[in-house]
Amino acid sequence: MRSIPAGMRFLVVPSALAAVVVFAACSGSDTKTVTVERTVTEVATSTTADESATTVALYFLRDGKLAPVSRGVVAGSESDLATAAVEELVAGPEGEAALDTAIPDATTPGSVEVNGDLATVQLTPEPKDRTARAQVVYTLTAVPNVKRVSFGGGSPVGRKAFEPQTPAILVESPLPNEQVEPGFEVKGTANTFEATFNYELRDAVGKVLRKNFVTATSGSGTRGTFEFTVPYEIDHPQQGRLVVFELSAEDGSRINESEIPLRLE
Repeated sequence: MRSIPAGMRFLVVPSALAAVVVFAACSGSDTKTVTVERTVTEVATSTTADESATTVALYFLRDGKLAPVSRGVVAGSESDLATAAVEELVAGPEGEAALDTAIPDATTPGSVEVNGDLATVQLTPEPKDRTARAQVVYTLTAVPNVKRVSFGGGSPVGRKAFEPQTPAILVESPLPNEQVEPGFEVKGTANTFEATFNYELRDAVGKVLRKNFVTATSGSGTRGTFEFTVPYEIDHPQQGRLVVFELSAEDGSRINESEIPLRLE
C-alpha cells in the first residue's frame, strides 16, 4: 500500500524555566540574590492522518487472463477514486512477477468522470487491444456503482464484452494476500461446465484444511455468480492459499485452476 499523506498539528506547551542571577554588593559581605523567572514556549508536533486509504481492485493478467490484486489509494469522490484506480493500473503490477499487463508503457492516464453507473475514461493513446481494454473495464466496474465504461466518450461497454479475457473461475473476494478468519466469504463469477467447480483451502505446508464443490448461478457458456463461506481451524496464524479448479468432464483432471494466497488468522 502506498504511503498516506498526513496533516501536521502543532501543540503549544508552556513551561517555566527559572534562571538564578547573583549580584554581589560591593560593600562588605552583603550579598543580594535575585531570582528571575521566564516562560519558554516549546512547540511539539504530532501528525494526524487527514486522509485515509481506500482499497481498489486492479485487474492485471495471469497467463493471459484477468487477475485482480488490491491496492490502496487516497481519493474522495467516485470520480477521484476511479481516476486513482486507472492511474495505478497504468503504472503496472508492482513486485508481482507472475502478473503482466497489456496496457502499453507509453499510455498516459487522464481523468475519469463517473455519472450514475457510467465511467468515461480518458487514456492517451486510447488502447485498441481488447485485453488492455478488458483490464480497464474490469478495474473501473470494480468501483462502487459503476457498471459501464466509455473510452473517450465512445459507446459504453460492460464486462460481458470481455468473456474471452476472463478466467473460467474468477475470485474477486478475498483478493490476494488479504487477511481472513474462519468462515470467511468468497465471491466471484464463473463460467464452467454445468456451473460447478471445486475449492480447497490449504495451510502453509500444503495441508488441505477444507474442501468442497460450488455451484454458480449459471454456467456452460453463460457466466454466473457464486458466493460461499470457508470454515477452518488452525492453531496459529499463517500463510495459506485458496485453490479453485474445475474437474474435466472428459477425464476428471483439474482444469482452469488458480490460487489466491491468503493470510490465515
